[in-house]
Amino acid sequence: MPFGKRVQPDRSKINMSDDYEVKYWTHELGITKSRLQHLVDKIGNSAAAVRNELSR
Repeated sequence: MPFGKRVQPDRSKINMSDDYEVKYWTHELGITKSRLQHLVDKIGNSAAAVRNELSR
C-alpha cells in the first residue's frame, strides 16, 4: 500500500489512539474528547454501545 493513503476506519469501533477517529467521533456524537474517553473507559469501544449510552 502506498504511503499516505488512509485505510477506511472501522466505524463499529472507536479507536481512542487515532486522533482522526477521535475527531470524527466527537463531531459525529456531539460530545467532548473527555466525555468520549469516559464512555469508552466505562462501556468499551463499541460505537453502538456508546450511542446507546448517550441516548439514555
